[in-house]
Amino acid sequence: MQFTSEQRLDDGVREREFTLGEIPGILWTPGSASAPAPLILVGHPGGLHMMYPRLVARARHAAAEGYATATIELPGSGDRPRSAAAEQARADLRRALQAGEPVDDEIVDRLVLPLVEKAVPEWRAVLDALLSLPEIGGPVGYSGGVIAIGIRLAVVEPRISAALLFAGSFVPRTMFEEARQVTIPLQVLLQWDDEGNDRQLALDLFDAFGSKEKTLHANMGGHTGVPQFEGDDGNRFFARHLK
Repeated sequence: MQFTSEQRLDDGVREREFTLGEIPGILWTPGSASAPAPLILVGHPGGLHMMYPRLVARARHAAAEGYATATIELPGSGDRPRSAAAEQARADLRRALQAGEPVDDEIVDRLVLPLVEKAVPEWRAVLDALLSLPEIGGPVGYSGGVIAIGIRLAVVEPRISAALLFAGSFVPRTMFEEARQVTIPLQVLLQWDDEGNDRQLALDLFDAFGSKEKTLHANMGGHTGVPQFEGDDGNRFFARHLK
């Protein structure tokens, strides 16, 4: 892991951009940590610089409670090389949504499954590197989307102790079987009027999760209308499982 830039935010949070091979990312650590901080991996739908304002707000909120936070750019997003197949699937998805047509499972599979196959090993490699830093300790949580990536990580990565998943992206139906294998504590956010999400599929997915402790937070509003108090609820959720 190579750090490429560093700055202190006005609340003392240390922000460092890094690369691991071809994977770019950002690490935020509390400014006054006296011991290795528990770590939250923050997922997002891609476009690290576009998403930065929302990501840094979440990181600063978590740092105030003593958590380190890290995120990475997804394969095929930002400045990373594009996949022709993924771009075609994304165009087919946009076309279906603009026409008000149901999104075919085949489109979702073409778009999401290859992304999961590429992104999850990258997240695990980044986690290896982060946990080797003296200022980072366990346990580890996962927060955000793409929810299919969160599902796979929760199944295959034993170092992740709890996950806060955002039900705002399409999920291949083949991943419902993986959802049944998830056993870590979960908190799932669902925006009831999310224009780009199949509400019933999200509810069915929540029902499929195998975790004994799972909580659904459903709020009125569209995709970007998550209430601010959910940030505090998320910190309380991780406080129960990461400290």
